[in-house]
Amino acid sequence: MDLSQLGTPLAPLTRIRGGAANRLYRLDTDRGSFAVKELNLLDRRWTYHLEDVFRFERAAFAAGIPMPEPIAAGPDILVHRWVEGSKLPEEPVSPAYGFEIGQLLARLHALDVDWPHEPSEEPMPLDWPDLAERAAATRQPWAEDLAAQAETFQAIAEFVGTCERPGPVVVTHQDVQPWNLLVRDGRPVLLDWELSGLLDLSGELGSTALSLAKGRGFASLQPAIFRSVLDGYVAGGGVLPPPGPSWFVFAIGGWLGHTRWNILRCLAGVEAGTGPELAQSQVIARNGVRGLPNLFRRLPDLEALLVETPSP
Repeated sequence: MDLSQLGTPLAPLTRIRGGAANRLYRLDTDRGSFAVKELNLLDRRWTYHLEDVFRFERAAFAAGIPMPEPIAAGPDILVHRWVEGSKLPEEPVSPAYGFEIGQLLARLHALDVDWPHEPSEEPMPLDWPDLAERAAATRQPWAEDLAAQAETFQAIAEFVGTCERPGPVVVTHQDVQPWNLLVRDGRPVLLDWELSGLLDLSGELGSTALSLAKGRGFASLQPAIFRSVLDGYVAGGGVLPPPGPSWFVFAIGGWLGHTRWNILRCLAGVEAGTGPELAQSQVIARNGVRGLPNLFRRLPDLEALLVETPSP
């Protein structure tokens, strides 16, 4: 993409480190500051629909959704107005913040935006024992953990592949997670819209509420924060789908697919030109290998959050 339309640069593009899938740069020009995201098209797990993502973003921005202004979209680039804000700490959010996110989702799902593509259904490969053998052969630092949990990963993949999604399906952001949120004047700002598309409503609500209600692990999970997201959704005019495991299958499946993708990058052992650096993939693979079995074991407790009202 020709970035000259953004104005005369005041300094070279500055790389912003830490992305788990793509690469982000800041560009300061005489017309303002911009976030320039270079999307990894080399080994993506699914296709980006950038023209439709950009159209959805423009509709959301026009409707007042708190987000960076979308400026331009190209074959592998998305440009937004740069937004200053604070990252969320790795701890449960406040009830007020969770409630506002629920309201935001209700407003987002109420937008009248067509989406011409079918929902992305990522196949769940059952090759975890083979991956464990390859990890051991290449002496990956998490190889022993993966070998011990290979059968559990098989069970997780089967669960993701067979769990029924009751609907409805909505056009939505699909990745409302702490790492895609900023705090500005105490209010949320939603970033990173490139995964937008059609998703079962229960999966979006469960994934979002769960991520905001816990910190680094599940020991700090706060049911009241989980419920605050759902209460905000209802207050914003949304209708909750029926309870069940479908609320968490998207979170589990997404983490499973992302872990496997990074495992494959680690097994290749080559520093790719796009996407996360190899060191970042190692961290993601390790966290997934250790964290996913714990999440899967907690599934009955998570379902209880949908029907139990916590004490004040």
